[in-house]
Amino acid sequence: MYEGFGFPALEAMASGTPVITSNCSSLPEVVEDAALLVDPFSISDIAWLMGEVIQDKTLASLLKEKGVAQAKKFSWQKCAEETLKILTG
Repeated sequence: MYEGFGFPALEAMASGTPVITSNCSSLPEVVEDAALLVDPFSISDIAWLMGEVIQDKTLASLLKEKGVAQAKKFSWQKCAEETLKILTG
């Protein structure tokens, strides 16, 4: 519910796992349209989306593809380069 950056979601997407994640904190920005967003306090919505991903193979496949592509946008190398740019002006 209060993930600082979204590493668990990125790791899941990188491994080809369809992701359902919280619609708050940093997660919507990190996952963009590569995951399904849900109110983390709505048990019924979470359960419904889990059922959708399990039953809808097309949806699951799309989330896998988008997730892998989204995860590739992030790397420690890129993080270091962007941080260095900020620090060196």
